[in-house]
Amino acid sequence: MGSAAGGPRATTPGQQLRALFYVLPPGESSFRTLEEVPDYVEKSIPFFIAFIVLEFAVSWVQKHKLSGRINDGISSLSLGILSRLPDVLFRSVDLISYIYVWNNYQLFELPWDSPWTWYLTFLGVDFAYYWFHRVSHEVNILWAAHQVHHSSEDYNLFTALRQSVLQKYTSWMFNLPMALFIPPSVFAVHLQFNLLYQFWIHTEVITNIGPLEWILNTPSHHRVHHGRNPYCIDKNYGGTLIIWDRIFGTFEAEDAKVVYGLTHPVNSFEPILLQLRPLAHIWNTFWATPGFCNKLSVLFKGPGWGPGKPRLGLPEEIPVVTGKEVPFNPRVPAYLNCYAVVHFAVIMELYIDLLATVTVLSQGTILLRICFIILSLTSFGFLMENRQETEVFFFLSIIIKHYLLLYGNLKCVKNILIKNYKCALTYISPGKSPVEGHKDGTGPGASSL
Repeated sequence: MGSAAGGPRATTPGQQLRALFYVLPPGESSFRTLEEVPDYVEKSIPFFIAFIVLEFAVSWVQKHKLSGRINDGISSLSLGILSRLPDVLFRSVDLISYIYVWNNYQLFELPWDSPWTWYLTFLGVDFAYYWFHRVSHEVNILWAAHQVHHSSEDYNLFTALRQSVLQKYTSWMFNLPMALFIPPSVFAVHLQFNLLYQFWIHTEVITNIGPLEWILNTPSHHRVHHGRNPYCIDKNYGGTLIIWDRIFGTFEAEDAKVVYGLTHPVNSFEPILLQLRPLAHIWNTFWATPGFCNKLSVLFKGPGWGPGKPRLGLPEEIPVVTGKEVPFNPRVPAYLNCYAVVHFAVIMELYIDLLATVTVLSQGTILLRICFIILSLTSFGFLMENRQETEVFFFLSIIIKHYLLLYGNLKCVKNILIKNYKCALTYISPGKSPVEGHKDGTGPGASSL
């Protein structure tokens, strides 16, 4: 049932929790206008945090170890924040393009408050996601954006938040056929629900959910999708439903122990590099490959393609997985791990505050906040890799922080200064270099949780 027009409808914690599992029924998630649709993703942030903590606890009970590492966890969260920053400035390109087609090329209009429209949109959004996801693995230029999500060598709820900045600028076209007859308000709900559902399946603490494995995308199926074992490559593309993979021949059941990550690991925690390095690789390959048609193939065939090879490359060229692979895990002193966690928590507070106050801030203040967040996230990546550049980004972020405090009327930045000032003094004090400790993975101060 819709709310009164004029603004997003309020949701209860119970509704928000059910939205995470796609079990909020049509009567509670149907809206007449797009303006009434809640921002379910933003409101899910507290639940993301709660489930991550719960996953740690369950993993400790099951395996006597925690489910993640500080460096990889901060990297995943940094990529998640980075991917959402464009939405602070602009409406989602998915919605902009959808509304344009709806307003100009609509064939007919299904009733927004009909359960049949709701369920049809559920199937339509998931079907479109399957094909977008599959194409993102089979077309090199799209894989360059999507590979960010696969770059973690861990598999946990942090990984679910590891998103691409660029991917949303290619996914929109797959949804446009629905804009010919499905109202934007209904589409906007399912676009969010489809994304939220995929959060909880990024875990190893849930092994099997019985008969539902035949219909739904589950943690077991999605673990295969994130594997770099040869049997896992290009399998299980479904978002909410696994039936599309069963129909179109891309399903693979979990078998041998899955080793996660890219077939050629990036070995970095720096969010900008993780987002852009694949594009640089394509650029270099494009110019190094002779022949116009071959150059086009570099862009539009699979990541494993090369002259004389099949469209998706040769399966025998996929690196063999031995099960003894060691994740990229540089060692840093324990005090720097503590600093990174505390400072990142403060950046999270600033990000959440930005989402809550964006409508009342000036464009200049918004841009400064975004720059400060990006510099801070980049410095965390350098810090976790023992990189000397950390100090440069740290001091640039300090300059922007003080400017915001002086001219941005930003109360939360004042709180940031108070909270991390002592940590900063410790970090930059003489004799405390960000490259202290061992890089060979044998010294103290592991970045494992």
